[in-house]
Amino acid sequence: MKNIIFILLFAALNGATCEKEEHEVVRSFCYWKTDLNFQKEDDSLIRNLKLQHMYVRFFDVDWNPYAKEPLPVATIHDIRLNESNPEITPSIFITNEVVLQSNKKQLDSLAARIAKRVQIIGEKINETKADNVANSIVYPKDYYKQENYKRINYDSVKAIELGKLKVDFKEILIDCDWTEKSKDNYFYLLKQIKKGFPTAQISATIRLWQYKYASKAGIPPVDKGLLMCYNLTKPEDFNSKNSIGTSEELAQYITHDQYKLKLDIALPLYSWAVVFRGNQFKGILSDYDQLRNDSIKLKKISSEKYVLEDDVLIGQTYLRNGDEIRIEKISEKELEEMISIVKSKIKIDNQTKVTFFSFDKKYIDDYGTQNISSYYESF
Repeated sequence: MKNIIFILLFAALNGATCEKEEHEVVRSFCYWKTDLNFQKEDDSLIRNLKLQHMYVRFFDVDWNPYAKEPLPVATIHDIRLNESNPEITPSIFITNEVVLQSNKKQLDSLAARIAKRVQIIGEKINETKADNVANSIVYPKDYYKQENYKRINYDSVKAIELGKLKVDFKEILIDCDWTEKSKDNYFYLLKQIKKGFPTAQISATIRLWQYKYASKAGIPPVDKGLLMCYNLTKPEDFNSKNSIGTSEELAQYITHDQYKLKLDIALPLYSWAVVFRGNQFKGILSDYDQLRNDSIKLKKISSEKYVLEDDVLIGQTYLRNGDEIRIEKISEKELEEMISIVKSKIKIDNQTKVTFFSFDKKYIDDYGTQNISSYYESF
């Protein structure tokens, strides 16, 4: 009888253990700026959040109507990594117009140019890393206090360290909001891009409509996808409650668990102010704190809407008396609910990257490093 009870107890405990699979996701952030310049405060954020990975926007590709061909634009510059060394995935944004307008020959050329530009940026990143190491060797801490300090030739040390490095990205992310009409060209381009990175995984962003209606949108010919769980409606829609997203809207898209690609997850961690004049969209303010704190010029008319009671200049944007402003941000409670929805349908394991958009001290301070860490842990 004791043996039977022991066996039943063991089975119950074992079953309970199997119900919740233990794993730690790969902690990631999106870095979507025109420079890659990490300061000491950025290093501190990376350490505190225990970040392992970053999607870094390397450049965009847009259709040039004058040249009538796709051309890279807004290439990242001023690359200074400081002490940080997270794994970097180059990210290339391609407009849908590019794949709609380009012919096969142009797409072949574009794939080759993408590979070449990624290589050039990778070499610049390695040069920064070699600089950092050479600095630490040639100028060790408190070197000027050392009596027997002998300066080594900096250039030779850097050359040696640079020789140890090679451009070897594990993954390349292609970001494009393709449509049914453009999917054939886009999928062809993805296959050509893969040829330029034979040892790397190719991933593609997956918008929520592409996930829900996979039979119409098609499954891109890549190694895995990055599911973009934000920007659910257009900010220029006056009637939208929150164009960044809501858990209610997210649940309407993540309705199945049959998507035929391994998926990483991207969630929103940013905010902005959407400006309307006479119900007409006028633009987006990313830096609106000064305005929001001005209780004299800004009158609150609902939980997320305000109206200006005076003309005001915010940065380079001139706003008028009577303009309506909608502050958009995902609340902590909403973000937790969104995570729950994702987990209910999408397989999460130790290789799953969970990334937040976007890496900016302003947004990270707004949510708090402890809260952000808890979001990672909740997966």
